[in-house]
Amino acid sequence: MKELTIQTSSKTYPVIVGDDCLTTLADFIQNQLQPISRIWIITDKNVAPLYLENVKNQLEPYFSNILVTVVPGGEHAKTFSVFEQCHEDGLKANINRKSLILALGGGAVGDLAGFVAATYMRGIRFIGIPTTLLAHDSAVGGKVAINHKLGKNMIGAFHQPEAVFYDTKFLYSLPEKEWRSGFAEAIKHALIQDGSFYEWMLENVTRLDNINSDKLTYIITKGISIKATVVKQDERETGIREILNFGHTLGHSIENNLGYGKITHGEAVMIGMLFALKLSIEKCGLTFDLNRFETWVKQLGYELSISRCNIQIQKLIESMKKDKKTTGKEVTFVLLKQIGEPITMKFSEEELLHSLMNYFEQF
Repeated sequence: MKELTIQTSSKTYPVIVGDDCLTTLADFIQNQLQPISRIWIITDKNVAPLYLENVKNQLEPYFSNILVTVVPGGEHAKTFSVFEQCHEDGLKANINRKSLILALGGGAVGDLAGFVAATYMRGIRFIGIPTTLLAHDSAVGGKVAINHKLGKNMIGAFHQPEAVFYDTKFLYSLPEKEWRSGFAEAIKHALIQDGSFYEWMLENVTRLDNINSDKLTYIITKGISIKATVVKQDERETGIREILNFGHTLGHSIENNLGYGKITHGEAVMIGMLFALKLSIEKCGLTFDLNRFETWVKQLGYELSISRCNIQIQKLIESMKKDKKTTGKEVTFVLLKQIGEPITMKFSEEELLHSLMNYFEQF
């Protein structure tokens, strides 16, 4: 097991990564978080049959009458109606300010449960228990939210967890598309801050169905460390934390226009990163072997064309104009001067239309 420390202006907390690290969860809660009046597990319908009993078994010798809320899978969990139902469950069960939420699931469950924790009785504590590779990004940093039909993660808060327990054994039940979704965020972390990590991945990850435990732990801890460095400097995304949105401006727009859940978050972000890399080469002088990158990610199974999705470019632009980083009429993109040297750049609607048309013509 490996332990990392996340430091922010509001809280310092541990992230524990490794096989069977969940066996230390009950001790941590008893020794670090008492008094606890009740445990409330929020999970989804896909994760519950696999891991809910495992987690409950770890806790029931010490905590009785555990409340469980099971929500829909994926982005369908991040709706107003599910958010409201969670609050209703908590109120009916007399969950109070000394209760503790456990967010057991992927990034969507983490976002939802974290936002419930941030808003229930004006804020209670929670612990993240990620079950997907994608959640190595979303489980750290305290950004919690639900979706609106006009934009992804538009209703949310900054609410840091008490800890994150990342049991890597959970990941081996994931379908391949979920590995692709999570690995895209690992690539993002490397591109924005660590060229040697990027080169390591190029050399050591040629398939996503045979990553051994040591490599997986390295990828997760390296990605979390990179994010932690950024979050430490800018907890509430008023400056440098924007660089973590590399690939996300177009990626979120694709998710929004297709309908949440029609494409995984990481697969949409991969398309957004490729577009941002092309812009970086054209606008920032980035030196980068784009052909090698495209060949590699296609080998890993990523679909880089969205022509099959039948999305109008103008609708993509309209969604991007609603992005949280956008101010005024211009759309802000995170680009790269070089690997590890991200910058932000604003584009007019006309510039974006021209660039997107050229981009899609290549696929």
